[in-house]
This record gives sequence, structure tokens and C-alpha cells, in this order.
Amino acid sequence: MTPTRVTLRSDAAEESARRRILGIDPGLRLTGFGVIDATRGHLAYVASGVVRTGTGGMPRRLGVIVRDLAHVIAEYAPAEVVVEKVFVNVNPTSTLALGQARGAAIAAAVLAGLPVHEYTAGQIKQAVVGGGRAAKAQVQSMVSRLLDLPGLPSPDAADALAAAVCHAHATSGVGSLARGTPRMRRGRMLRVRARST
Repeated sequence: MTPTRVTLRSDAAEESARRRILGIDPGLRLTGFGVIDATRGHLAYVASGVVRTGTGGMPRRLGVIVRDLAHVIAEYAPAEVVVEKVFVNVNPTSTLALGQARGAAIAAAVLAGLPVHEYTAGQIKQAVVGGGRAAKAQVQSMVSRLLDLPGLPSPDAADALAAAVCHAHATSGVGSLARGTPRMRRGRMLRVRARST
């Protein structure tokens, strides 16, 4: 009887240490999502995919993003959400559309009562690949390796999984992000300032 109790306590401790993180790569046509479990420095793949908005007016497409992400949140029950920050593009129309898709993704998380964390694309690439200007193929490859996937996820799902991995590393003591505040220049992480205690 005693070994069973020890096992149950161990399972309960493992469960309480596990954090389920939903990463979102917003886009008006394709919004990537990726769910991982982070347990004491170990990362485990849970699910990933893409929300396809199809055609139609802006309100309908934004509604699809909110609705489908709400289904993902209900199915996988993440504890927190990570959304990639919007960068200012050369084309202001594209930047505005991306911002609206991002707002719909954040709304889905907030409506579910989840905390939302944000990272720039450069911060995410730096945390996952080691360079803030990494190509999409490099992100796909590294995400596949870090999460021990049998193949490469789609580019949008890989970006979402990378956002979740970045947040897991930044908040769990893995890597330099958890030890201090990163100093940024042009979206690139330069040096970490130690936290004063």
C-alpha cells in the first residue's frame, strides 16, 4: 500500500509542476497554434495546427480566429498563452490586418481567463534557434528537434510552438531569460541584466 501512495504523490507533484502553454502565431489567413507541456525544464509536444479563416469580410474572418482558438483552449486547457508581437511592416495595410488577427487571438485567451504573454519574433527566434534573424526553415527544424517530433510542423504551427518554447525557457530558469531582464536593440536580445535582490 505504501508504494502506491508514494507513486500517487509523485504523480501529483509532477502534475503540479507541469505547465501547459499555448503559443499562437497570428495571421489573418492562417493562425498557427501550438500546445506544449513544460515540466521542470523538460518540454513535451501536445498538439499543433492552423486556423484557416477562408474568404469573406474582416469581421467573419476575425470571428473564425476567436471561435477556433476558443475550441483549442477548451480542448487542451492551457494555463497560459503566448502571442507573437506584431512588427511594423513596409505595407501598413498588412500590418493593420495582422494586428487585428493578433487582437482576435488575444481576445480568445482573455475571454477564457488566461494570462497572455508577448514576445517579438526576434526574441522567439533567439530563444529557439540562437539567432534573431533565423529563417522559417531553421525554426521548423529546431522546433522539431526540441520537441522530438517525427517530422516538420507547418511553418505557422512551428512559429506558434516556438513561441511556447520561448516562454517556457524564459520563465523556467532554462536559458538566460529567467535570470534577468534582456536588453533589446532592433528586436535582438543583446545582454541580460541581472535582477537585483
